[in-house]
Amino acid sequence: MIDIHCHILPGVDDGAADTAESLEMARMAASDGIQTLVASPHSLNGVYENNVEQIRNNVAQLQGEINREGLPLTLCTGSDAHICAGMMAQVRDGRAATINDTGVYLLVEFPSQSTPPGFRDELFELRLNGITPIITHPERHPVLRNDPELIMELSNAGCLHQVTALSVTGGFGRDAMESAHYLIRCRLAHFIATDAHSPDNRPPILSQAVEVAAKILGNTAEAEAMVLERPQAVLEGKPISCPEPILPPKKKWWQIF
Repeated sequence: MIDIHCHILPGVDDGAADTAESLEMARMAASDGIQTLVASPHSLNGVYENNVEQIRNNVAQLQGEINREGLPLTLCTGSDAHICAGMMAQVRDGRAATINDTGVYLLVEFPSQSTPPGFRDELFELRLNGITPIITHPERHPVLRNDPELIMELSNAGCLHQVTALSVTGGFGRDAMESAHYLIRCRLAHFIATDAHSPDNRPPILSQAVEVAAKILGNTAEAEAMVLERPQAVLEGKPISCPEPILPPKKKWWQIF
């Protein structure tokens, strides 16, 4: 499996505190069947400023430690980039890393409680410059999860969406779980990723969520595509084939259950 969103780099944000914790996360990921992991520290949020060169260096250092441990895990560069004014210019200046340095896909995180003014323009500019935004954990965002029509709008505008494995399995509570299940059922969740921050409370485990998604979809292959074929295309900077979304009209997620 491929995990496109993980805060495994030591000491750079609110993820792994040190190399020992990073290696414990790496061991957990490898044991779960994750073979490739995108190290995606927070960027552009005014708190953590991780530029491309720093991320590359940190990935190389941690990969060396992983290799010395003999773990079958490959790290790739990335950022969990906070949506902000002038986002494209900041990406161009190397202040946030696209996934695997291809310049094609970028993880984009909304502020925790709001959708900022002008966010559509920022996403549109990324698209104009050949970058596909992957919106991270919409099921955990209070505005997005209560407005599936907005998620559909963003999908129609060329954005993709990533739900968190722990949301799918219920670890972020009922609201996030039901929203994640709804997005999966409606084919508006294109990826499952761990968004792991530690070995304990937010571990790098994907397999359990894939099992749940397979039950929701009634199709194991479609669930596995969310952690295999589509992430592989992202790493290679290639186009992704996704099923058409089937959002029921004029209904919120809580009306479906």
